[in-house]
Amino acid sequence: MLAERIAEIQEALGEAGLDGWFFACFQHNDPVGLDLLGLTEPGKLITRRCYFLLSRDAEPAKLVHALEPAMLDHLPGGKAVYLTWQEHREQLQRLVAGHRRLAAQYSPGNQLPTISRLDAGTAELLREAGVELVSAADLAQRFAATWSAEQLAGHRRAAAHLHAMVHAAFGRVSAALARGDEIDEYTVQRGILDAFEQAGLWSESDPIVGVNAHSADPHYQPGPGRSSPIRRGDFLLIDLWAKERAAQSVYADITWCGVCAPAPSDRQAEIFRHVAAARDAALQLVRDRYPRQPLQGFEVDDAAREVIRRAGYGELFCHRTGHSIGTSDHGQGANIDNLETHDTRRLLPMTCFSIEPGIYLPGDFGVRSEINVVLTDGEDHTAGAAAKGGEDSPRGAVEVTGGPPQRELLRLL
Repeated sequence: MLAERIAEIQEALGEAGLDGWFFACFQHNDPVGLDLLGLTEPGKLITRRCYFLLSRDAEPAKLVHALEPAMLDHLPGGKAVYLTWQEHREQLQRLVAGHRRLAAQYSPGNQLPTISRLDAGTAELLREAGVELVSAADLAQRFAATWSAEQLAGHRRAAAHLHAMVHAAFGRVSAALARGDEIDEYTVQRGILDAFEQAGLWSESDPIVGVNAHSADPHYQPGPGRSSPIRRGDFLLIDLWAKERAAQSVYADITWCGVCAPAPSDRQAEIFRHVAAARDAALQLVRDRYPRQPLQGFEVDDAAREVIRRAGYGELFCHRTGHSIGTSDHGQGANIDNLETHDTRRLLPMTCFSIEPGIYLPGDFGVRSEINVVLTDGEDHTAGAAAKGGEDSPRGAVEVTGGPPQRELLRLL
């Protein structure tokens, strides 16, 4: 939580030439701010606007509504209270007085939507008060997306569980087909959720289990009223993500594919080969550059996308190469993206992201291969939590967690 890192944040503000970091919270408007300010507990009601200003050279300051005066009492700093709309405007101006350049959850041109949370009206009030707004994207990544040693250990455990579970799920399909039993997408999905429960894992949403054309829909999810049978000759994709139930635990997230046949078709094998090559090219760039040279999210996306473009399938790779992973499956750090956004944020030590290129043939099948990559900080974070089956040694700077990447399509018969 931010209160424990104020001195460190003030130092970062000085390095960036900023006078402070401004937070505006109302309902669930800003996941970054709510997390850093410790306002994410279930059932927490933020029905009135409240503000927190972490100044570079002064003690923090708070502005809260008279109906919720204790909203920020767990944070340090002086407090002002407003009731009327006139008092709100007056007190907000007083809060930021003397601060010329303020970071906020703002992204020029909404280039990075995960950080673009400050509403236009509040931005207008700040500018009227003489404030120059600067994006807090780099600050948010540094203080909201980096992991502790405990979080890394929990991620490694979750990743090892997911690798075992995805193989068990494909094994269940294989056994059902061999016996001639009926099985469908929803049954496999429910089986994975049962495995989550048994392993003490939790997920904010259900796994993707897609057969044939459904595998070509990157965010398809089966349900009680929409689930296709899985039969001999089918193509099957499973994408699952989960984390431990402990507070501040972080996610793992992987995708594997297989064929309900003794061997894939030539077309299926070709598409998988291109996807795996794109994944490996992205990972190789990270290994080549980190930690010796700065590396930005968009550059890793370019490395994967170029492989698929050269293979002639560029238009069928319809999403970014990867996303930040944190306490939410899609975290607050740099994404591996130069398609949907131009993410220029640097990849930092003790952050994690997915690499998951895909090629999707509408109406036929889609292939995605997803791994998780952790950039360690050179410290030994393995005590009591050694990665099981990881491809990389934990003492290295770049670690693929959980198990080796998929090298060929699984054969279920």
